[in-house]
Amino acid sequence: MNLIELIIDEKDELSGVDAISVVESPAIESNFVALKSEEIKLAQVDSEKRILMGAVLIPEKPIYRKNGEDEYYIYFSKDTVNKASQLFFKNGNQNNWTLEHNKEIKGLTVVESWIVEDTQKDKSAIYNLSVPIGSWMASVKVEDDTIWNDYVKTGKVKGFSLEGYFADKLEEKKQLSKQPSVIEQIKQIINKYENKK
Repeated sequence: MNLIELIIDEKDELSGVDAISVVESPAIESNFVALKSEEIKLAQVDSEKRILMGAVLIPEKPIYRKNGEDEYYIYFSKDTVNKASQLFFKNGNQNNWTLEHNKEIKGLTVVESWIVEDTQKDKSAIYNLSVPIGSWMASVKVEDDTIWNDYVKTGKVKGFSLEGYFADKLEEKKQLSKQPSVIEQIKQIINKYENKK
């Protein structure tokens, strides 16, 4: 099966991550951790923080895809993961969420985001999230009661899955190969000139 690298086309302003979906089966096969607050003494009853932490994108991880009869794997380089995380915030998408890629939902916000630089010292290690260097991690505040009670607490959603537009490096190479090389273009110009004589 083909292994296709997905990249961010910097010329395409639509390229990058538009939203994140909370899903039961994340394609990157990495579940998030639902974080509860430590006990805080307030005048009111103690409440949960409602923070989810997990991997949004893991570099170099083959992700199986099927499109009709075509079966293949896609992956993202560390550079693309880093660019995607930055563009996500640059484009103001931290409040864009869906449930199982089907239904747009409100009440979720990315409150923390980082790229793992050291697997031993990273915050993800504290919560036993084993991810490689270069992974994009996020902590998400869930204020929607239905999502928290009916999906997070029941285990119906277990991870994050991104939604966005990425260029296909294999397709990009195919398109480049269809264009005549500089040498071919020079030959064509010379041939046109010689044919006019």
